[in-house]
Amino acid sequence: MEALMRVTETFKSIRETRLSALRSPTEFFDVHRFSRPADTTQAVSRITYNTRYFSGNYTLIVLLLAVYAVITSPLLLIAVAFLFGGFALVNKFGPTEPFEIGNTVITQKLLYTTLFVIGLPLLWFASPFSTIFWIVGASSCLILAHAALTEPGVESEYATVQDSV
Repeated sequence: MEALMRVTETFKSIRETRLSALRSPTEFFDVHRFSRPADTTQAVSRITYNTRYFSGNYTLIVLLLAVYAVITSPLLLIAVAFLFGGFALVNKFGPTEPFEIGNTVITQKLLYTTLFVIGLPLLWFASPFSTIFWIVGASSCLILAHAALTEPGVESEYATVQDSV
C-alpha cells in the first residue's frame, strides 16, 4: 500500500511540475512559427528555449509514446500486468502467517519468489529494453525536430531580460 502511495505522489508531483506547464495545442502546433533555422547556433538556441517553454507538452509526448509502446506490445503488456497484478494480489491476499497445503508450507516469501521466477523470464522475452530505446529514440526525434523548427515567440526576448535582472 505504501508503494502505491509513493507512485501516486510521484505522478502528482509530475502533474504539478511538468504538466501544469502545458501550452495550448494551437500554440504548440502553430505552423506559422515553423521555419528552418539559419545555422546550428540558432537551432541550439531554439532547442534550449523551446525545451523549457514546451516542457509540459514534451512530457506528455513521452508519456503517450510509452503508453502506445506498451499497448502495441501484447507480450510486454501481459508481463507487466502479471508482475504488477501478482504483486498487488500477494500484498492484498497473501498469507501473513505460513500455512500448509499437503507437505508444502506456503509463505508470502514463497509467493513472491514464484511470482518473480515466472514473471521475470516473461518480462525478458517481452524485450523491455528495445521498447525503452524505441521510446527514447522516437520521443527525442520528435522533440528535437519540433524544438529546432519552432521559432520562439516574442516572450523569449523578455526571458533574457528577466534572467539578467
